[in-house]
Amino acid sequence: MDSTPARILIVEDDENLRITLEDNLVDEGYAVTSVETGQAALDSLQQSKHDLVILDIMLPDVDGYSICRKIRELELQTRVLMLTSRTLENDLVEGFDAGADDYLSKPYRLRELLARMNALLRRQVVAPSQQPERLAFAGFKLDLDARLLRDSGGAEVNLTRTEFDLLVCLLRNVDRAMTREELLGKAWEAGVVVDPRTVDNFVSSLKKKLGWTKAASYRIKTVRGVGYRMEID
Repeated sequence: MDSTPARILIVEDDENLRITLEDNLVDEGYAVTSVETGQAALDSLQQSKHDLVILDIMLPDVDGYSICRKIRELELQTRVLMLTSRTLENDLVEGFDAGADDYLSKPYRLRELLARMNALLRRQVVAPSQQPERLAFAGFKLDLDARLLRDSGGAEVNLTRTEFDLLVCLLRNVDRAMTREELLGKAWEAGVVVDPRTVDNFVSSLKKKLGWTKAASYRIKTVRGVGYRMEID
């Protein structure tokens, strides 16, 4: 069994928050690197491998959104947990669009932060099978092994990792009402306490990227008091 500690990069310009968080994570057994600027974060990401980046959005030079986009452009195999005091829906969606895996608002509780981190770190890269698994709906085609979504014209639809997992989960459960807790457990990680609006924002972002309209032959319907249901004509 691999006992190597997970490598964490903290990107936070508030010195007190950065030092406190680094000390807490070191106490938890993680291998921690911390930086205070966006440029220092980009340098560290390209010089060393990190399993998880805890990324503040409001930085003195390069903002967290830009850093997250760069991580995805470089196809670095690292999870991104954004930390911010900005909680407006547009800010949340922008973070997810940039490629964030999860989002935690300040002030946060250490216990919740650790739970979110552990959930992201437990995600495993699945080895490809001999025959790629595919799903299709309304002209869209998903290649699960390649983790690609293409529209009816063959163009790739750029989804974040979590958006892709959420869509797969909904498609595997067509016509079934799924609770937010179920969706969190399958598209994020079971047992993690996450604000339910996290799911709502991901669904909203997913519908926008799919170009959903009322005339579409599929729907991601809100089930009041429960969660969501995928319907396909």
